[in-house]
Amino acid sequence: MAPGVRRSPLRERIGRALTIPVAIGIVIAAVAPRNAFAETIEAALAKAYENNPQLNAQRAIVRQTDESVPQALSGYRPTITANATVGRQYTDTKNIIPPTPGLIPNGAAFADRGLTTPYSVGATASQTFFNGERTSNSVRQAESNVSAARETLRVMEQSVLLAAASIYMDVSRDSANLEVQQNNVRVLDRTLQDTRNRFSAGQVTDTDVAQSEAQLAAGEAAMHAAEATLMTTRANYRRIIGDEPANLAPASAVDRLAPSTLNAAIGVATVQNPNVIAALYGVDVAQLQVKIAEGALWPTLTGQYNVQQQIFPNITTPKVYTDTVSLNLSVPLYQGGAEYANIRSNKESVDQQRLNVDQVRDQTRADVVQAWGQLQAAKAQIDAAQRQNDAAARALTGVRNEAMAGQRTTQDVLNAEQALVNARQNLIVAQHDRVVASYSLLAAVGRLSAEELRLPVSIYDPTVHYQQVRDTWIGLRTPSGQ
Repeated sequence: MAPGVRRSPLRERIGRALTIPVAIGIVIAAVAPRNAFAETIEAALAKAYENNPQLNAQRAIVRQTDESVPQALSGYRPTITANATVGRQYTDTKNIIPPTPGLIPNGAAFADRGLTTPYSVGATASQTFFNGERTSNSVRQAESNVSAARETLRVMEQSVLLAAASIYMDVSRDSANLEVQQNNVRVLDRTLQDTRNRFSAGQVTDTDVAQSEAQLAAGEAAMHAAEATLMTTRANYRRIIGDEPANLAPASAVDRLAPSTLNAAIGVATVQNPNVIAALYGVDVAQLQVKIAEGALWPTLTGQYNVQQQIFPNITTPKVYTDTVSLNLSVPLYQGGAEYANIRSNKESVDQQRLNVDQVRDQTRADVVQAWGQLQAAKAQIDAAQRQNDAAARALTGVRNEAMAGQRTTQDVLNAEQALVNARQNLIVAQHDRVVASYSLLAAVGRLSAEELRLPVSIYDPTVHYQQVRDTWIGLRTPSGQ
């Protein structure tokens, strides 16, 4: 530009507008405050892993299920009961002795009358020696239930981590979109001011001013809508993560942790997905329930030891002591047919659980294919959106230059500005979908976990509580002290 030549205000605004970042990573970084304490997605996931109430409730369910094992093991152990009775007893008894030649030729009669306080103390111990293996099968069933509960916990962990990753990216996306809308309003406001100046100079008509005003109003409406969306997203972030979002750092995809091909991902998912494993344990539980039901057809052998001390059980007996050891054998012959119906019903349950495994595997496969397709589409969309941004930016520059030369209308400029805004929004959404789809793929194959992501947390180990309570014979307090 030659010295002394004044640069057009419109050209200055064009230059400022073209410096707006077009990549979501740059946009999000521009939104976040510039400090060294930006929260990463890993830190947000760690908060959700430790504090999410839904996940902690599921952990409590697993601990509750752990207690079913010592309950089943109690069938191997003796039962001991103590008893004591005390009462007040009045006795009025008339006794007759028949005549006995040589001793009591005429017979005799006498009466016992009196008030006594009889009481007794005793204890009974019993032990089951055989019950058709119902105890052993109940223990195995309880252990399978515990294993299934752990897999259900893995499902919940994956669900919470995926929700946390999604809401983290939602906040980043909506924050970036709000920044784009705010910048668009600033550009449209400057465009309106310039159009009014050109109208005053007689270069454009009142229609051009009205078009600029309408576009600015539409931009302001879009900006307010973006503010409302971000407010809702931030509230959901607080609900899932447990903390208010602040200084969110750009996030990267994690599909590097997933299999590299679709077929490999499907193969891993059908083996490692916790939904599939939990369904397989469900088959084990159903099969063991059949064996437990069949145990009702077998004899039951129990041993019993009873000791009893009675004081004044009646007015003429001051004390009675008994000590009894016995073996009791019960052989079921016919119980109305209910036990047979129960066995048949449980066998049908086994078939149902096996079909459920097939259904879960099919659903898992569909989830993997869907996540894989979304991930590949997001990758392609990012490339297309980047090219769209570059082209839209060049087009806006050209349209504005042509408008200055009178070859383009104000509406053409406004349309080009809106096209650039749309391109930036498309890139923001594509970057968001790229990261979320990678977490979805990792969850579908069963690898979305704190260990796999190397989150900065203390990993919750459900086996710790199980080992603490498995062989506990007595005690009311939980391992946590409740």
